[in-house]
Amino acid sequence: MNRKLNQLLDGQTPAGPSFTEKQGQYLAFIWAYMQINRQPPAKRDMQRYFGVTPPSVHQMVLTLERSGLIRRQPGVARSIQLLVDHDILPKLQPVQPVITSVQSY
Repeated sequence: MNRKLNQLLDGQTPAGPSFTEKQGQYLAFIWAYMQINRQPPAKRDMQRYFGVTPPSVHQMVLTLERSGLIRRQPGVARSIQLLVDHDILPKLQPVQPVITSVQSY
């Protein structure tokens, strides 16, 4: 607290939480989902939106939690809480469809 106050008095902006571009997109998705549905997303919702596997979503959730960006209650579904101000989140980008050489019929 004192460090942030000193930075403000010195005219410096305190550094906020840092996250990668991909982490930012997951955080932005969680925030947008909560605004629309009034509840946090399930891992399956993130899997569907980002077009990734269940282990990929699980690892991202663990990474976000270890980084102090989200909080969850063990054993409770849809318990993700954002620990960052939504004003610092990036704009949620639409996911590009995966291009494949396999034809569907």
